[in-house]
Amino acid sequence: MQKLAEICVRRPVFATMLILSLTVVGVFSFSTLGVDLFPKIDLPTITVTVVNQGASPREIETEVTDKVEAAVNTISGIDELRSTSVEGVSQVFITFLLEKNADVAAQEVRDKVNLIVGDLPETADQPIIQKLDTDAAPVLRVAVSANKPLREVTDIADKDIKKRIESINGVGNVDIVGGATREIHVWVDPDKMRAYNITVPAVVAAVKAQNMEVPGGRVDEGTRELTVRTMGRITNPADFNQIAVAQNGSYAVKISDIGYTADESEEQRTSARLNGQPAVTLVVAKQSGQNTVQVADAVKERLKELQPGLDKKGVRTQIVGDQSIFIKAAVESIETHLIEGGLLAALVVFLFLWNLRSTFIAGIAIPTSIIATFGLMAAMGYTLNQITMLALTLMVGIVIDDAIVVLENIFRFVEEKGFGAFEAAIEGTREIGLAVTATTLSLLAVFVPVGFMGGIVGRFMSSFGFTSSFAIAVSLLVSFTLTPMLAARLIKRETAAEGPATGTAPSEADASSALA
Repeated sequence: MQKLAEICVRRPVFATMLILSLTVVGVFSFSTLGVDLFPKIDLPTITVTVVNQGASPREIETEVTDKVEAAVNTISGIDELRSTSVEGVSQVFITFLLEKNADVAAQEVRDKVNLIVGDLPETADQPIIQKLDTDAAPVLRVAVSANKPLREVTDIADKDIKKRIESINGVGNVDIVGGATREIHVWVDPDKMRAYNITVPAVVAAVKAQNMEVPGGRVDEGTRELTVRTMGRITNPADFNQIAVAQNGSYAVKISDIGYTADESEEQRTSARLNGQPAVTLVVAKQSGQNTVQVADAVKERLKELQPGLDKKGVRTQIVGDQSIFIKAAVESIETHLIEGGLLAALVVFLFLWNLRSTFIAGIAIPTSIIATFGLMAAMGYTLNQITMLALTLMVGIVIDDAIVVLENIFRFVEEKGFGAFEAAIEGTREIGLAVTATTLSLLAVFVPVGFMGGIVGRFMSSFGFTSSFAIAVSLLVSFTLTPMLAARLIKRETAAEGPATGTAPSEADASSALA
């Protein structure tokens, strides 16, 4: 390090470009960093959800939950396996050891569950396999209301708003809460069904078979080949009454003979209200790893673009939940403390050195070390969150230490030993180099192990340890490159304190007048 300091003093361009390159990388990396409340961590917890509407909790447990548990229990690395069985829904939670890769675990669970899909009840939906993603919390909640029937509001929210928001870069999915989706209901009379000896499964099968589009093969016409499709999809709700359910002799029993169909809405399982009135809520979630603040701002901008068209339909939108507000407030608060801490640190240095040039030389270590750290954060995939910003805030008082020690020793060589600034920068840094290096390494010995902590806490604190360590390492580099180079060119001896070129110290009277 002492040799590096001498090279930088003699070759200022090298020192400037070395630190400037780190700073430029940090500046460009800062614009790419995501902004979140907490660090993103991958927890190897997989959830298997199976929906079987109408099934009792006991049926769910015996017909679904037990089979899923038996299938996934053979996967290696499981730390905990638990499940819940409620009416119509089975959820199995598989928690793996922290060393297990979450993506690999999800694929293994998916493979095992696919093997037993055929053993699940026919009325059950396809199993939904999801990773526990701490980054999947809703970013925005948008309420949509109008003086219209709820089903019409739901249709507008789905077609005019939801689909436009989903096309925004960074948006993961948009869920509708409190909506009323159109649904054709078939109501049957049990007495009439018994009279015709017709069962409910027969009605369901008839509706499925006579309301579908199927490929019809192809027809060769000379040099042309035409694709044929059987267009059997019913578009008029009243036509459902004409579906033949069974054959009673020569008479085809229709749905109208045993009941009727109605154009209604699906059963509402969720509800949303705005100012006491029924409304529809759009829950916007971002893609994993995306910038929460940027996604929220993009959605707000898209809503502004859509609002003129919605006003013509009498539809109003209002943001009722915005996670980016809390994130902005938290990050801005830490940024304020970071800037204030840097200014106060520079002020303290000025009060003791009472020299603007020396204060500038020592104080420049703060922005260069902090800004250069952004490059490492981008390379490591970190975001600007409360943990990493806390690390940078704490480092403000530490990264300036090395520069102060080196600068003070150079200043001592100039004031007490009478060295010229150029020679003092080399000799002063050489004398104190080992001590400064040892001090920095002792700090790294404290913070680096934090980055390798295990467990859930270690996953959160890893970014804290590595961010702090890199800032400290850059501060050491600055103290042996930029600090002596600037000191050699900016520190000036007072005339009264100047001694002979041989390095003899000035008299006490001269020294006193110089300090004054």
